[in-house]
Amino acid sequence: MQIECYAQRLLNPFRGVVQVIRYASAEAVTTDGVEWDLYVANDALLEGLGRAGKRAQISDIRYGHWSAQKGLKRGPLYPSDDFKRLEEMGAVVYEHLLAVHRDVPFKFRDMFELWLLDRADRPLALLHSVCNASETDTRPPLDWRAGMAAAASFRSTAVTGPAESAAACLNRAVNGLASGVAQWFLRSDDGAGLGLHTLRGGEHLRGRVLDMDAFPALFLATREMDRAHAQLVDDYHAWQAPWLLLLADLDDAARTALEARACEQGELLEKHCRLYPQVIDRPALQAARVAAALARTTPPSGRDEVLSLDYLELGLSAGE
Repeated sequence: MQIECYAQRLLNPFRGVVQVIRYASAEAVTTDGVEWDLYVANDALLEGLGRAGKRAQISDIRYGHWSAQKGLKRGPLYPSDDFKRLEEMGAVVYEHLLAVHRDVPFKFRDMFELWLLDRADRPLALLHSVCNASETDTRPPLDWRAGMAAAASFRSTAVTGPAESAAACLNRAVNGLASGVAQWFLRSDDGAGLGLHTLRGGEHLRGRVLDMDAFPALFLATREMDRAHAQLVDDYHAWQAPWLLLLADLDDAARTALEARACEQGELLEKHCRLYPQVIDRPALQAARVAAALARTTPPSGRDEVLSLDYLELGLSAGE
């Protein structure tokens, strides 16, 4: 068996990227490139199940937690022959982690994408992605969701009334444009997508090929939205900027704009920046990280004054 290293997006909503080192049924995963969790699973339990085994789930056992600063903290040990085999798989992943942890970010492998379609059968919102064709038989929710974090902290100038949150308004706007049909696509290296099977109708769409421009780069299409709702999506992307910078295929203009917005969210920027595949304005990002570090370490009595100076230096207001 080969050791695999790859990245996969966390979706509906997009909320980051997981980096994976996998061997057999053992894996090490991280979302920040610093803290790694290692798991093993007893895949022998699936032997003899045939096709049913593809849908069966087995529980992960925590092998340990690792960081370069603190080393490995082992999970619980079980005295059994099965666990000895799992230990051996976990050890392979752990040794490879020590060798390659500085090589992140890995290449994305989740090229199978499930898109919610609009009424013209065009990709509207990305719902899910997987790495293998066998995983496209999954049944995820078929409505797009802004997410719980957005419900708590996302704000937009496009929403002026108190009756509905920005996240709820965005949910309604996106799903209101959907036909209800979702389609799996296999994306190629040039960005084109081969249409695979559909969910909730649309079987005539199987086999079509759409070019890269048909798929919104930031996972939400605004072509049928009015100005206010398009602004709502733009504000949402600005709020998502620290996560969106994890994507590998952004053009320089998009990355530059997202970096500027990510600098307004220093804590999230600090959490994810080690996994950014490219940085355009490194001094600005470094300044935002320093400001975030100062905010964490400044005593509460003096924090407001120091923060205001840091934000003014970055061209931001203290309330952002």
